[in-house]
Amino acid sequence: MLRNIFFAIVVLSFYNLSAQDGTVSPYSYFGLGTSNPANTVENNAMGGLSIYGDSIHINLQNPASYGLLKLTTYAVGVSHRRMNLSSETQDNNTAYTAIDYLSVAMPLAPNLGMGFGVTPVSNMGYILNSSIENGEGKSINNVFSGSGGLSKLYFSLGALPLKNLSIGASIFANFGSVSKERVQSVSDVLFGTVDRRNSRMNGFNMQMAANYIPKITDKLSLYTSVVYTSALNLKSTNTQEIGSISLTNGTDLETTSLDLSALNLANSTVTIPSKTTWGIGLGENKKWLVGASYTSQAMGDFESAFLKQANVTYGDATAFRLGGYYVPDFAPFASFFKRATYRFGFKMLDTGMTINNEQITDFGTNIGVGLPMGGTFSNVNIGLELGSLGTAKAGLVKENYFSVRVGLSLNDKWFLKRKIN
Repeated sequence: MLRNIFFAIVVLSFYNLSAQDGTVSPYSYFGLGTSNPANTVENNAMGGLSIYGDSIHINLQNPASYGLLKLTTYAVGVSHRRMNLSSETQDNNTAYTAIDYLSVAMPLAPNLGMGFGVTPVSNMGYILNSSIENGEGKSINNVFSGSGGLSKLYFSLGALPLKNLSIGASIFANFGSVSKERVQSVSDVLFGTVDRRNSRMNGFNMQMAANYIPKITDKLSLYTSVVYTSALNLKSTNTQEIGSISLTNGTDLETTSLDLSALNLANSTVTIPSKTTWGIGLGENKKWLVGASYTSQAMGDFESAFLKQANVTYGDATAFRLGGYYVPDFAPFASFFKRATYRFGFKMLDTGMTINNEQITDFGTNIGVGLPMGGTFSNVNIGLELGSLGTAKAGLVKENYFSVRVGLSLNDKWFLKRKIN
């Protein structure tokens, strides 16, 4: 029954996940759009902390956790984000809803598990306006818009080869496209010029992880983790057309496709640098955990010749996350709210982007709860996040956001041998 419900969700959702813009952030104008860490609702509620794994949940950021699985798990997550966008002169509110992940994981043997699914990598979706005086009493107006993003299909394998030590690896098949458009016009003129660019991309990379969780007392365990994600070199096929457009109805009047081969831009490579995450925590299994992680990524090595912008530079990106969970009573006969899992977290990210000489950072606080479903191990997870991205200085926009995330983690048993008495 549970697998039928999940597969119905997959059929209804897969197209939207691969095609959705998934953001309305003005910062998605830069590079390939805003990065999506592809965490489950459970991990997001702990600030994105990924050092913990158990027998009934999927950890999308740590394949070493698959060796702990005891039940087949189906997981889907949806988020709704409301944003207040403020600059030095304007203020606006907007919102969007997106599917965050579709995943399946299962044990293959004792201490061996696998998982697969699809998640977004980056999202692009913006409309920006700018206007400057041309010195003749008229204004030059520019409207920038963009859509698309990257998604990835993944396959993960995890094992517990030694007591307290789990290892794992994931392979990612990344794919997607981004489209950008600029319409330029002069006041009192009924037509403008249009510049459209499109890039279709695909490429493979991988992830390796190791968790070491020794007991330090009868109840307490030390949680340590390292996760390495290799660099991603995307093959990009690019097109560009320019022409004139009617400002009254948006109809193209005349367009011409540029010969990008002559500029060595018809085919290019987009490089997303590797990253490493180190984590440590302390806790009592199935009771409580407090942990922290640190991620570093040399975004100075990011390269995108066809989609680059002049006013942005890249340096080292870092992420600090602090979070944990608490379960009042894990016993199956405890009351409903005592069996619930209560989560909390905090994140502090330096995106590695500097725009108009301003460093772009992201701060967020998280809380969440995992609610058991009936007498099963399945659960509904809800997470709330309050945070801010960017700055209103130097002609930029500050995003103050509030996110609500809801995820289903459904458990089932596969490959059972039926017995007849």
